[in-house]
Amino acid sequence: MHICKVCESSTTAIKDSKKELIYYRCSSCGFIYLDDSFMIDEHREKKQYDQHNNSLENEGYVAMFETFIDDAIAPYIKNIQTVLDFGSGPEPVFSKLLERRGLEVDIYDFYFSPKKVYEYKKYDLISSTEVFEHLSRPIEILEELVKSLNNNAYVALMTKFPPLDDEEFLAWWYRRDPTHISFFTPKSFEVMAKKVGLKVLKILKNNVVVFQKC
Repeated sequence: MHICKVCESSTTAIKDSKKELIYYRCSSCGFIYLDDSFMIDEHREKKQYDQHNNSLENEGYVAMFETFIDDAIAPYIKNIQTVLDFGSGPEPVFSKLLERRGLEVDIYDFYFSPKKVYEYKKYDLISSTEVFEHLSRPIEILEELVKSLNNNAYVALMTKFPPLDDEEFLAWWYRRDPTHISFFTPKSFEVMAKKVGLKVLKILKNNVVVFQKC
């Protein structure tokens, strides 16, 4: 029996017979994760990231971030001065857009900016866009990040919520990226928040959640 990595409830298996993969969907919070034995190694993962066209010249990519900033960060920006962009990628476009709005931004990325600059600092906001779907230990990472938050500070995450139907999930384009191994529902984020000392402030569309430190 595989238990949920988020809430430790029972799960049901979702089998992809074409790619010979197995996922587990939590019967309680809805979190879905890939069986650990099918996760790709760091070399293949880095190679996948290197294929991304993430730059200021990519208008669609920039527009996605601008919308995220407007919806998830701008409503609280009067309380924000310092920011950590967690999972900044090979070219930190998001941090540059935040700097244009007058914020002080540090970046961290496992492959591209691996120095943990945040370990001995505190931030008013930690933002992570299109990152948490890559994490095999999401609660541990979120708990680590909370230690670097000021009191009443914010966490803003972007990651797509999965379809509720197993067949729709197997046909879902977002799942096809081999580095996408964790898929969160609003309920799974609520469980995570309670475990690490956050509260959910808002959930937007099908891919954004904003927390505040309790």
